[in-house]
Amino acid sequence: MSETALKARGAAAPSGDANRWKALVFIALAQLMVVLDATIVNIALPSAQQDLGISDGNRQWVVTAYALAFGGLLLFGGRIADLWGRKRAFVLGLAGFAAASALGGAATSGSMMFGARALQGVFGALLAPAALSLLAVMFTDAKERAKAFGIYGAIAGGGGAVGLILGGFLTEYLDWRWTFFVNVPFAVVAAAGAYFVIREPEGGRNRSPLDIPGVVLSTLGLVSLVYGFTRAESDGWGDAVTVSMFVASAVLLIAFVLVESRVKAPLLPLRVVTDRNRGGIYLSLGLAIIGMFGLFLFLTYYLQVVKGYTPVKTGFAFLPMVAGMITGSTQIGARLMTRVPARFLMGPGFLVAALGMLILTQLKIDTSYTTQLLPAMLLLGLGMGTAFMPAMSLATQGVQPRDAGVASAMVNTSQQVGGAIGTALLNTIAASATTSYITDHIGGAAARPQQELVKLQGMVHGYSTAIWFAVGILALASVIAFTFVNAGRPGSTPVASGDGIEDELPVPVVAH
Repeated sequence: MSETALKARGAAAPSGDANRWKALVFIALAQLMVVLDATIVNIALPSAQQDLGISDGNRQWVVTAYALAFGGLLLFGGRIADLWGRKRAFVLGLAGFAAASALGGAATSGSMMFGARALQGVFGALLAPAALSLLAVMFTDAKERAKAFGIYGAIAGGGGAVGLILGGFLTEYLDWRWTFFVNVPFAVVAAAGAYFVIREPEGGRNRSPLDIPGVVLSTLGLVSLVYGFTRAESDGWGDAVTVSMFVASAVLLIAFVLVESRVKAPLLPLRVVTDRNRGGIYLSLGLAIIGMFGLFLFLTYYLQVVKGYTPVKTGFAFLPMVAGMITGSTQIGARLMTRVPARFLMGPGFLVAALGMLILTQLKIDTSYTTQLLPAMLLLGLGMGTAFMPAMSLATQGVQPRDAGVASAMVNTSQQVGGAIGTALLNTIAASATTSYITDHIGGAAARPQQELVKLQGMVHGYSTAIWFAVGILALASVIAFTFVNAGRPGSTPVASGDGIEDELPVPVVAH
């Protein structure tokens, strides 16, 4: 590097260094809001359903409308962030999410609620990849990147459980509408802070024309996939609409890959996903989320229905998992990320999480929280936090700056699709095992109390059966991480991009 370039870089660095950590506060706040929303609404759903007169058949759309818009538009949102600029996409995403949340809180009918949730998904799909790609282009020093992604990973992993606590408090002591209104101050503070603090590096935009066929095919393909799994949960895997959704999704996504391999300016450059490290990370993260989402669902029902916990007490019961995630992410993952290859954090991390799951396969009606649930949650949190942190960082490291948005969107897409699959697949397994257990044992229960006991035992048996599958899925995620992720220590070894060119981490040029 020339002396002139070194001086220019040195002159710009202090300003960037001073703002990066301030920017992280607002990026993390926005990420917390999005993650909180995923669980906080579930807690409020029964109350909202009653107030708005939503039928049992339609209540799933409160969750599904958001999932379809968010999952279907993530790649488009990531590409828009690359085209418009991540700061602009981030602030616009926050403003739109806040407005949609206010609309949801003020809803007077089911259709108004469904529309608000879909709008939240649209702006969430713009916000989430913009947030992650801002971190990717702002934090390029290996040690700083490790700390920043450690904080981000801890929030991404633990925010859901915090949402259970906050949702419980708001629903129990205020009103379900506040589970929507609470997003507004989060968004306003994050947007204002981002507007004044974030100074996005120049030269990282992708100003190529928008790939309209790619947008249409990817959106319809992902919407069909997410809806297929959602439909399978409620109507069964053999349902005609479920099967047709999966077939349509396969056809659309294959067509999408073919189009992307031929167009000049693809929505998703295949170099982003064909790199073995990034491909391995997207796949292992998606599998890990399958197990995690199922577990959140089962443990929430177990604690509330079987153990009789209130929503607030249930939220607090998840705190050890949050503590484990924060410790694994910020103290283990962040400290070791610059010292050991990522696969030696991700592989063992997923195995430790699988060990925590293995303890939960022994669930019974009278299982002790202190001796069984507590250590299982700690192991699960530690393992996931340790694995997620290097995965989040490596998934966007080494990509060309103009691809940072779509690379970040792929991380979110693998998580969103993984969540949809996990909820449907594990819930179906649990429901089938529960039905089978009750059918086999209800005949010997004459009195009503005995029948109720058999039903509870059947429910717990269903959960433990599904958790066995989650153990296997996490073990598979570990194998994939060990096999595919072969990059050296993040920040010390160049990561090959999909086009065969090794990309060093870009040096940011601070915008004036």
